[in-house]
Amino acid sequence: MGVSGALLIALGIICICHPGATILSASLIIGIMTLASGISTIITWGRLKNLMPTGNLLLAGILEVVVGIIFLNNNMFLAATLPIIFACWILAEGIILAVRSFDFKKFNFKSWWVLLVLGIATAVVGFFSLKEPFDVAAPILTYCIGAAIILLGVVEIVLLCEINKLENFTYSILPKE
Repeated sequence: MGVSGALLIALGIICICHPGATILSASLIIGIMTLASGISTIITWGRLKNLMPTGNLLLAGILEVVVGIIFLNNNMFLAATLPIIFACWILAEGIILAVRSFDFKKFNFKSWWVLLVLGIATAVVGFFSLKEPFDVAAPILTYCIGAAIILLGVVEIVLLCEINKLENFTYSILPKE
């Protein structure tokens, strides 16, 4: 999750710094990053399924893998339809994150509300991107893409910190052999 978060933040910065190139190469870059993030999310679910039995983490990972594969296999078509597809993905990720934050609240994570706020913010960015996908100029769209990807990277890092706290707590209460 830390690697996914750092890569997402780096990708977001690249999108903001190079708006012209972003539209041309976004489907390939986002495909690779989405695939990596989905695999990371599925691995995280596998590690946590006994501690926190929740299917939405697995569902998010599977959806990310599917979207990543679609992007990698259909670059030219997806580059043309990227504004709509990306807006839907960001909207879905924001909603999933907001819902997932309540799972963390159940375990008394102090930062659960940060995940909720970031999830809502991500969903709002997705909604506004979806509302006017073709009327937004390429540089503005890439700034939105960059900002949303950075938000998702921050979320991954926050989740990693909270999961590490949960693991440390769990290990501290286990009986010593």
